[in-house]
Amino acid sequence: MPVITIESPKITKEQKSALVKELVSKASEVLNIPEQAFVTVIRENDLDNVGNGTKLLSDK
Repeated sequence: MPVITIESPKITKEQKSALVKELVSKASEVLNIPEQAFVTVIRENDLDNVGNGTKLLSDK
């Protein structure tokens, strides 16, 4: 069971659906594994919870 994990800012349900569809479709094609075998996990990160260097992304 291949797992695709996506870390992103907050996105809409429509964006999630499109992202899952495209990523699974391409991964299935490249790996020659049926689309139904894939599990996709989307983790949404608030910009207050992500740092780059010494600053939070919300402070940029």
